[in-house]
Amino acid sequence: MDDAEVLGVIREVGGVEVVQHVATRIPVTPEILALSAPVSPAEVFRFAAPCAGNACSHFDGANCRLAAKIAQAVIETVPSMPPCRIRPTCRWFQQEGRPACLRCPLIFSETANPSSELAYAADPAR
Repeated sequence: MDDAEVLGVIREVGGVEVVQHVATRIPVTPEILALSAPVSPAEVFRFAAPCAGNACSHFDGANCRLAAKIAQAVIETVPSMPPCRIRPTCRWFQQEGRPACLRCPLIFSETANPSSELAYAADPAR
C-alpha cells in the first residue's frame, strides 16, 4: 500500500507473540522487507497504512468494522495503552479509543492461526 510503514516488530513475551511498536517512522521499502528473509515480512513486522476507505471490505462508509469488532470481541492484551507514534492519526483509535489500543499488540498484519475472536473480527462478512 502507498505510504505503508512499519508499526512494530513481532516478538514473543511470556510465550505469547505481541507487536512491539517502533519509536520512529520506518517506511516500507524493498530493503526493509528483505530484512525478514527467509520468512514473510508479515511474520516479522506489523504494518500500518492510511485507511483505504471504500476500497476496504471492512469499511461501512463511515467506520471501520474491523476496529469495532476487535475492540468488542478480542480480549485486552495489555493493561495500559502502549506508546504509539501513529495514535494521533490512527483510525482505530479515533473511532474506538482506548479499547482499540489495549488490543493492538495482539493484532498482526497476517495471523497464521488466529483465535476464534480474531477470526470473527477479520471476517468482513460477519
